[in-house]
Amino acid sequence: MSLTPPPFDPELAAALEILLARLPGSFDAERIRELRAGMGAATPSDEQLSCAGFFEVEDRLAPGPDGGPDVPLLVCRPAKATGPRPVFYFAHGGGMVIGNNRVGVEVVLDWARQLDAVVVSVEYRLAPENPHPAPVEDVYAGLVWVAGHAAEIGGDPGRIIVAGTSAGGGLAAASALLARDRKGPQLLGQVLMCPMLDDRNDTPSAVQMTGLGVWDRTANEQGWSALLGERRGTPEVPAHAAPARAEDLSGLPPAFLDVGSAETFRDEVVAYASRIWRSGGVAELHVWPGGFHGFDTLMPQAALSQAACAARLTWLRRLLGE
Repeated sequence: MSLTPPPFDPELAAALEILLARLPGSFDAERIRELRAGMGAATPSDEQLSCAGFFEVEDRLAPGPDGGPDVPLLVCRPAKATGPRPVFYFAHGGGMVIGNNRVGVEVVLDWARQLDAVVVSVEYRLAPENPHPAPVEDVYAGLVWVAGHAAEIGGDPGRIIVAGTSAGGGLAAASALLARDRKGPQLLGQVLMCPMLDDRNDTPSAVQMTGLGVWDRTANEQGWSALLGERRGTPEVPAHAAPARAEDLSGLPPAFLDVGSAETFRDEVVAYASRIWRSGGVAELHVWPGGFHGFDTLMPQAALSQAACAARLTWLRRLLGE
């Protein structure tokens, strides 16, 4: 089996070197502290999140899981919406170790502006200080609150779609599994963008992309180890920590999954979609040729990024019948 890595999209490759100079190469404890400390300057304000007044922006607190603190939620609802609207419930990326509920939410706000939807972004506790199950239990607790308070925030409890990017994509997938297994909120769909699904970190794409692109095999090992400690890669890891471990993917809401062909997560995402199909479920899968991890947010003007964003929006319109 050849492990020659696939090429990056030429337009993306032209900017990748510059991007890599700005992005962290490792996620050890010292680097995590530095990244967290520097996030304040990059966090969008309420005014920016309002998108020139389209959204009303507020912070809410949901009761946390048993024994845990309350869960901070960022709520953005259309100021002029009439009637209950769909709800996009979003979990941010950051390798399980950095981020907050304002990171990356612009992608989902763009969907909501075009579909007149409510956005709720969850802030979950971060590893390594808060290992599994803290992050996923926070995400699920926030989801339960949204389902119970949808009307209060202008949302339709029958049209809740979970979404997430990278680590948040894995947490979104895990929250859909929890909702199924606990007979919790009935979800309309799930949007899993380059999701972090498999702690074993041993797929051909993980090996191919070692030392290349954004979020390579080393960074992935550090992120999963922060979440799981010594359990990472062992048979003891539960499906609600790493959704690729789930033996049964039946009974899940329709899924949209996408990933770049030139990134660590490619093969685990393809396998997850394939297993949804084998379980009789509904999934749409896109593997973007030459895309590196997070290419669409890091280079939103690239042609491939525009295609990825358009495909997600088309799927959402079809799912919502709008």
